[in-house]
Amino acid sequence: MKHLKLVVLLLLVFQTGFAKPKEKWIKLFNGKDLTGWKLVNGSASYQVVDGMIVGTCVKDSPNSFLATEKEYGDFIFEVQIKIDAGINSGIQFRSLQREGDGRVNGYQMEVDHRPERGWSGGIYDEARRGWLYPVELNPSAKAAYKWGEWNTYRIECIGNTIRTWVNDVPVSYLVDNASLKGLIGLQVHSVYNEEGLGKKTYWKNIRIQTENLKPRPVADITVVNLIPNTLTDMEKQQGFSLLWDGATTNGWRGAHKQTFPDKGWEIKDGVLSVLPSNGAESTNGGDIITNEKYGAFELTFDFKFTEGANSGVKYFVDEKYLSTGSAIGLEYQILDDVRHPDAKEGVVGNRTLGSLYDLIPSLKIQDIPRVWNEGRIRVYPDGRIEHWLNGRKIVEYQRGTPIFYALVARSKYKDWEGFGMAAKGHILLQDHGNAVSFRSIKIRELK
Repeated sequence: MKHLKLVVLLLLVFQTGFAKPKEKWIKLFNGKDLTGWKLVNGSASYQVVDGMIVGTCVKDSPNSFLATEKEYGDFIFEVQIKIDAGINSGIQFRSLQREGDGRVNGYQMEVDHRPERGWSGGIYDEARRGWLYPVELNPSAKAAYKWGEWNTYRIECIGNTIRTWVNDVPVSYLVDNASLKGLIGLQVHSVYNEEGLGKKTYWKNIRIQTENLKPRPVADITVVNLIPNTLTDMEKQQGFSLLWDGATTNGWRGAHKQTFPDKGWEIKDGVLSVLPSNGAESTNGGDIITNEKYGAFELTFDFKFTEGANSGVKYFVDEKYLSTGSAIGLEYQILDDVRHPDAKEGVVGNRTLGSLYDLIPSLKIQDIPRVWNEGRIRVYPDGRIEHWLNGRKIVEYQRGTPIFYALVARSKYKDWEGFGMAAKGHILLQDHGNAVSFRSIKIRELK
């Protein structure tokens, strides 16, 4: 009996010592008044009504925020929210105030009831970079927000990883370090017409964890990783690898050459750049291509260009075509649409930024201009191809169809037999004689 009691005692000690830490939630709103909160930016009305915080749109006010007096770094945050028809709102987090005018800037989890947009749960960078994670990247989450009901919002910020949920549906997965600590704020959006005046946003059951944080597991989800030349565990699980390692020329060579160009390209501080020359195709260092060929794949890349610049990322590049300029392949156009004359050439804008060059024009998205932009090319096994820019799909087509052949027949590629139809091809970064930079070039093969 003594031995049995000793065994039971040891088991209890063992289980207690290795028990999972209990979640410790802290209420950020006491349900009675606005203790711990302050109004920053704007002049909207915030009141406590029946255990809720109610924000009301007012005339001639910019976006308003009721913010925590305390700043938070790593945390798990939850709130229940609903909004009146015709307006949108958001939850600021890890956000800052600018010196001088106090303008709130930083991450925002979007609140929008309109099903035709489906933006709820996406991550917008208020007064900084615009959309970082549009919900178009995760279309299965577009219907997570329920109109007319209380919706549970969850934000996890742990290290440089930010993830969001709406009603337990995972929406966003962002990796970024622009700000690792800041205020949490409840937004009342500015309104632009009389119809919006008096519209309300409601919040309740606001709580946070700051200790023993346990991230909620998620299945496969698109990751937007803004840390240059790195791969998250999720990206690795999804099969992504770095197509450029961020430091060397490994895996790349000059088009129609055996080695990497000895001039015209520069690798510095994790950035691969085309050096400016005369603005012509491949007259300096020349294009560079991957050693390997790819069929069905997803390619992501960051790029930035100087004023008036022209370049491109090509795929299904076939070196059997001998050209006097750039090597031949399907092209994701990189262009300063405002200043480069090529934007006005071609047909209906099919040489503008993100277009399938000289074949299909890209959809134009209105957003805050970025220094670095994210391009994405998806080539599915069935021949469907998509171009994405900063999380928005801007081109969609299928090669090998009558429409595709008709587009080729009226393009500059009409004399290249079999153009764009190779089973596999190289990926190319173009030298068009202008200063353009690349980083975070990643690829995974699709099956």
